Amino acid sequence: MRSRTGLFKKAAIASGIAAAALVLPATAAGAQATEPLYDGTYIPSNTDLGISMNIFFVLIGAALVVFMQAGFALVETGMTRKKHAAHVVSSNFAIFGLGFVAFMLVGFPLMFGGFSYPGYFGFDEALGTGKLAIGDWTFAWWGGFDWMTNMDATKLAPVAAFFLYMVAFMDTTATIPTGSMAERWKWKSFIGWGLFCGAIFYPLFGAWTWGGGWLNQLGNNLQLGFGYVDFAGSGVVHAMGGIAALAGAVVLGPRIGKYDRNGKPRSMPGHSLPMAMMGTFILLFGWFGFNAMSTFAATDVRFAVAAVNTAIAGAFGATFGMFYVMKRKGFEKPDPGMMINGMLAGLVAITAPCAFVEPWAAAVIGILAAVLVIESIIFIEKKGVDDPVGAISVHGVGGVFGVLSVGIFSSGHYGAGWNLTTEGSAASATGVTGILYDFGLGARQLAAQSVGALTIVFVMGGLALAFFKIQNALTKGGIRSSEADEIEGLDLPEMGVLAYPEDEVIGASEYTPAVTT
Repeated sequence: MRSRTGLFKKAAIASGIAAAALVLPATAAGAQATEPLYDGTYIPSNTDLGISMNIFFVLIGAALVVFMQAGFALVETGMTRKKHAAHVVSSNFAIFGLGFVAFMLVGFPLMFGGFSYPGYFGFDEALGTGKLAIGDWTFAWWGGFDWMTNMDATKLAPVAAFFLYMVAFMDTTATIPTGSMAERWKWKSFIGWGLFCGAIFYPLFGAWTWGGGWLNQLGNNLQLGFGYVDFAGSGVVHAMGGIAALAGAVVLGPRIGKYDRNGKPRSMPGHSLPMAMMGTFILLFGWFGFNAMSTFAATDVRFAVAAVNTAIAGAFGATFGMFYVMKRKGFEKPDPGMMINGMLAGLVAITAPCAFVEPWAAAVIGILAAVLVIESIIFIEKKGVDDPVGAISVHGVGGVFGVLSVGIFSSGHYGAGWNLTTEGSAASATGVTGILYDFGLGARQLAAQSVGALTIVFVMGGLALAFFKIQNALTKGGIRSSEADEIEGLDLPEMGVLAYPEDEVIGASEYTPAVTT
């Protein structure tokens, strides 16, 4: 019995060796015959299958960005007080529909009426030709409404996919002020903001940048690098939301009890840090759709670099944010709220340069963003601006830093011909380049980024401030909730329900104790 078993074992071993001898050469031969998908010198051409795959790629990205709304809802609700929870979470829910409707009917044609993206996912022709322009300086588009009614079936799919992706980005901008203005914002006034943001505020700056307008063309018109470059929206999305959040918070004023008689800020902690941290993880997950899928093509494998850089910046932001507050006077412990803001700061800042920078730079951007945002939160609070969740600093300061980072850290390895640039030194460059790699070209790029950042802060910030001030003047009693409602909590007065109904005091006449025997 033993000898027969040993024979079987030897036979099995011999068979295995023979099989390996046959398989290994075949595998090696197969590997040698297979051409790499990407060899660093070209992006694979799109076949019909490639275009279909890219449309699917854009749709998956849109779904991930839409899911970020759940992350924002959890972060903002967790970092605000319990008595306002239904109001805060409902504003994050409702903003999706409000912004969506306004962007579909007005904002999308205004922003992308003259946009096309040939050769990637089938969006090869512009939606319309109408524009508001002075010479080569375009300020708004108008056209393309037929995509909603009678567009050719072969063109509708890529346009529809692009719309869904872009409306999700718009909703991110729209939801940011719901954090800075939380706990004291009238619901009807909030509705007005959602519609205004989707129809006018976001699409206007979007037309100047991603839509091909005057900021986009600073490279051709003024030879400022590749013009304003913002791969996935540190400026177009986040800084825009941050500056609106600042304007709204200034008009509303601080929450009751936030500052003492001497103007010193008091801590008003949120009711659920676990909820806020869970929301941050959801945002991190969705951010891969936000950044990596902004290539609009699975065939452009630079999406892998954008994804990894996103994770690096978020991780370094969270980690160094934690260490920083552990050493900073006034904290000296790993404050969970600041850990959250450290990660979000890194994610916001890497959004504009994620495809243009090397991994080491992503780590540096994450570290610097975390420190800048933490200090900004402290500074803004001391200046009398009450921001319950730190939205102004995370998205505003972090977003502006991300915009400038393009002109500092971009390596020149990706982005040749960006913004259809054919004039100046950028026309022959191998990619978007920052001052650390080519001071001359980088300085021009940094100048373009600075023009964009200043436009956000002063022009779009002024527009947001004007909107909130006019709305406040025209609204009976202003856009702020009454003092009594704020003290009680906005859930019942504004929403008619409590987020946590078990906290409601039940009258004695309504309560019958259980009878036990």
